[in-house]
Amino acid sequence: MLKASVVRTIPLYRAASALRVSPAPCFLGAISRTSHACLNTLTSNQVREQTLKEGTLRPGANSSPALTKPDEVSTVPTMVRGDWVLFHPVYTPEELKDVEILHRDAKTFSDKLAYSLVKAVRWGFDFVSGYRHKPIPPDSKLTLEQLRKGGYVLDERQWLSRILFLETVAGVPGMVAATLRHLTSLRLMRRDSGWIHTLLEEAENERMHLMTFMTLRQPSMFFRAMVLGAQGVFYNLFFFSYMISPRTCHRFVGHLEEEAVLTYTRCIQEIESGRLPEWASMAAPTIAIDYWRLAPNAKLLDVIYAVRSDESTHRFVNHSLANLDTNTDVNPFALREPDMHIKGKKLGFERDEAEKYVQESHEILQQSKAEQAAGSK
Repeated sequence: MLKASVVRTIPLYRAASALRVSPAPCFLGAISRTSHACLNTLTSNQVREQTLKEGTLRPGANSSPALTKPDEVSTVPTMVRGDWVLFHPVYTPEELKDVEILHRDAKTFSDKLAYSLVKAVRWGFDFVSGYRHKPIPPDSKLTLEQLRKGGYVLDERQWLSRILFLETVAGVPGMVAATLRHLTSLRLMRRDSGWIHTLLEEAENERMHLMTFMTLRQPSMFFRAMVLGAQGVFYNLFFFSYMISPRTCHRFVGHLEEEAVLTYTRCIQEIESGRLPEWASMAAPTIAIDYWRLAPNAKLLDVIYAVRSDESTHRFVNHSLANLDTNTDVNPFALREPDMHIKGKKLGFERDEAEKYVQESHEILQQSKAEQAAGSK
């Protein structure tokens, strides 16, 4: 059984297997979670002195001027000194390309219900955002302008509107689920078996997608009003739905992420085929370079590859969680996560696979502790 007692005595460290570029001294063997204290070796006074030298903080001021700008999205002066967000995967170039479009067949009634709801949401979202993506006729000699007027491809404004709206909604499920599990843990006065952290990480990851694309364009008041209405309806519906059937909700999110992977894959194809020239050579936003540890000369295309990999991760995680007993089972990703060579090509762990993965994580942690104890002698 995949019960909480399986890893009850194991600290809920997150594996660093997916975090390819974190400083090695901060690892606990192969699977320790990155420590903020370890990452940021500067004291608060040292940070202030260094910031003064860089000119981003006035002597005597309580905060940097950058912190008072409503549209400021990155407060990193000139370098990344440590993790300023929750854990999130950082992908190798090979992993970024190792994502496949997958779909899980709905078999049970709850799965069919979840998939039907996703299709309904997708239809409404396509209608509102004007997304049609009609197949281009074979041997077509239409110009880019004709393709756009005919509804075969989107221009950069249409793509950006779709992505911004998508990410404002996508950040809701993880936060709702984490909130409800947090309240349940408080009410029942017991541990949550690692679910809350993963759900919060998902919510923040989706929010960082939004913050990244917000650097490209500020939405209109009408667009913001639409987001406000959609968020208010979706938050409350998902809240009550999660109280009734968490597994159905995770399955819903898994199917929703399937659509997200499809959308970003099409966006990548549009850029690489020359049908979205405005984004072909655009530099990656600074916030994206900070967040995904991209190369300084990274392009927006690299960012979209990273976002697609994130969506593939959410697809894998939520389909896996939907296969578990949400009341008793341990979150198999509380200790570590598979790399993208697995998450990009597999829809999720079945329950027996999740149990095996937890046992393997336990063994790796024990081996790591033994090696550290031996090395300290």
